[in-house]
Amino acid sequence: MEINHREVTMSDQKVPVKHYHYLKSTFPDFIDAVENLGATARQAGPLDQKTTELIQLGVAAATGSTGSVHSHARRALAAGADRQEIEHALLLLVSIIGFPKVAAALAWVQEDFD
Repeated sequence: MEINHREVTMSDQKVPVKHYHYLKSTFPDFIDAVENLGATARQAGPLDQKTTELIQLGVAAATGSTGSVHSHARRALAAGADRQEIEHALLLLVSIIGFPKVAAALAWVQEDFD
């Protein structure tokens, strides 16, 4: 749930970013704990940042979380993933989560590429 400065200053801020700021200002200790848990989990093993973001992107797509799909797609890009890797990571999910969810996630990340 960690938000980097790049996401916050994007000219086309998404509602999830605004909502994140609301949560952060309303429940600062709780959001700090969530962010620390995420950072600790990422640092607990050998996977690099790009791989962890692609995994989290897949889970976000599986749960249908639009904001998380956008966030993890942008983070994956920042970590060195290219468009083809992000789209492939989502396509790999079709036999697990179904075409409609994959198509929706691909449409959401398309907005980040445009």
